[in-house]
Amino acid sequence: MEITMEKTALLRAETQCSSHARSDVSIRDVVLTIDEPIERGGTNIGPTPTESVVATLIGCTNVIAHKCAKKLNINIGNLHISAVCEFDRRGVLLEEEVDVPFKKITLTVKTNPTVDKSERDRIAENVTKYCPLSKLFQQAGTEIEAIWL
Repeated sequence: MEITMEKTALLRAETQCSSHARSDVSIRDVVLTIDEPIERGGTNIGPTPTESVVATLIGCTNVIAHKCAKKLNINIGNLHISAVCEFDRRGVLLEEEVDVPFKKITLTVKTNPTVDKSERDRIAENVTKYCPLSKLFQQAGTEIEAIWL
């Protein structure tokens, strides 16, 4: 018996914010804490909202890369992914409206050393096509540079 996945889904998250800086967001049966550092009035228990967004891009890249690799019959192993984001803080500082706050994100993705360049290129091309968070950033005007090693 084959299981058919629904083509659309409702994603739900909810929080009762405990302070101006902290949100304990309930998603399914897990809680994600989003917080500000102490110097900005938070408790530093979790990443900031903007850091959380960059972290979710890493997570999505990992999941979609493995799905693409499986479809292409390539063993990419466990990935090591790092992200560096050029973030324009003028908006969050309430200085002025910023159209593209996440100017550029550089993702460095290290795969299994046995994966050759042509295989990495095929996976990278597919991740660009299918990763919803990558698409979200790009359509918002963020430049994403992905370096696959």
